[in-house]
Amino acid sequence: MTQIQVQVKNGNVDMALRKLKQKAARDGVPSEYKKHECYDKPGIRRRNAKKEGIKNSRKRNRKNNSNGRD
Repeated sequence: MTQIQVQVKNGNVDMALRKLKQKAARDGVPSEYKKHECYDKPGIRRRNAKKEGIKNSRKRNRKNNSNGRD
């Protein structure tokens, strides 16, 4: 696990906190925390992955079909 460091310049803690949140989001800390928040059974993980795949394919189809309608 890498350590995130931010410098506080001129006593501006608000700006340093904003930079810290941006760096954490870029590193994927919130999404990793969500993954480890609770345990999902393997079957539930597969079911959710299948639902996500269906949703993404529908989005792609909707996007591809809308480009051809002129």
